[in-house]
Formats: sequence, structure tokens, C-alpha cells
Amino acid sequence: MRKALIIAPHPDDETLGAGGTIRKLADAGWQVNVLTVAAHMPPLYSKDVHEGTVREARAAHEVLGVTESTFLDNPALSLSTMPLAQLNHTIHEEITRIVPDALFIPFYDRHIDHRCVFDACMVAARPVGVGRHLKIVAAYETISETHWTAPGVEPQFAPTLFIDITGEIDAKLDAMSRFESQIHPFPGARSLEALKGLATFRGSQSGHAYAEAFHVIRMNGELFL
Repeated sequence: MRKALIIAPHPDDETLGAGGTIRKLADAGWQVNVLTVAAHMPPLYSKDVHEGTVREARAAHEVLGVTESTFLDNPALSLSTMPLAQLNHTIHEEITRIVPDALFIPFYDRHIDHRCVFDACMVAARPVGVGRHLKIVAAYETISETHWTAPGVEPQFAPTLFIDITGEIDAKLDAMSRFESQIHPFPGARSLEALKGLATFRGSQSGHAYAEAFHVIRMNGELFL
């Protein structure tokens, strides 16, 4: 069985960036694992908020057909204070445990937690050891974060892979709707309308009604879908 690992800095990042792809992979018989590195928990958030977002994530993952959901429960906005070796080891351990064929990671964008997770993933995904098993490593975009960078100063998301999610767009929006605490009213960036609009735009770039976009970091030439 082919395996995919989607690494999310926070609950909902995987749904925002790759929800349709997750559903597509699950329907194609893949084992899909989601690792959520940080959480909305003390000291910035209450215990109730933390437990609520985890419940929302599990409900969303059920809609998307996720095989296994793992939550590390590191406080959000605190990953940059963790010892670098600790975060790198944590990500590497999960990749070693699952041995995925496909690894989807957050793009290096405005959010400090996203940057920390990206860096740790890049260390763990090096083409040595377990990293040699990876057939594709690709970064997904997270609406409201990836597009709020400073042009010409910070890295800009330039997609090199588009996955048709025309058949999965409803599941993606349904899954995102489970994150009641995270959704913005339109025209907020995290509104369902904005998320569908992004999928429409990415679809128009690739000849589909709806698509998700990724920046391929490494691919070994084998088809993974």
C-alpha cells in the first residue's frame, strides 16, 4: 500500500493546503497520515480551545479519509523556541515510522511555525536513510499565510504541480467547515468562499475546474498517483 504523510504546523493547515489531495489519495487506496506539530494550547490559548481544535481536526480528517491523525501538542507560536535538534528529531521519527512514498509539507511562508516545520522537514527528508524512499516531496500553500509575504524580500509561492480536485472540492469544503473556530466570514482569507476561489484559480491555471497547487521540492520521476 502506498503511503502519504502530510505534515501540518497547526490543525487545519493540512485541510487548507491539501484537503482535496488527501481525499483523492484516500479514494485511490493510499494510507494517508497527518502529523500536526503545534496546537492552540496554553499559554496563548486555553485548554478548552486546544481540545476543541483537536476535535475539529479529527472531524475534518474523517471527512477526508485520513488513516491516522497524530498530534504532537507543542504550543503554537513556540516552535522557534524549541531546541532545533529536538524538532528535527521529532519530524524524522514520524517519517521513519511511516516510511511514506509522498511527503507534503508547509511552504516557507509568513508564519514562524510554518518556517520552523518546513526547515525540520527538509532536514528529515534528505535523500539519505529513510528519505531515499520518498518519491515526492512537495510544499502546499496555506491561504492567509502563504500569500502574505513581502514580494521580492521573502520567498514567493510558485506552484510547479497542480492536482485536480474537481471531484473532491465538496469534501474539502465540508472538511474545512468542521473547523468552526478557524473559519472567517467572507471576505476573510479563511472563508469557505475564499478557499473555493483559490481552488478555482489554481484550476484555471491547470485546465481543471478546481485544483490544489504545490511546489515540488524533489521528485524521483516515478508516478505517485
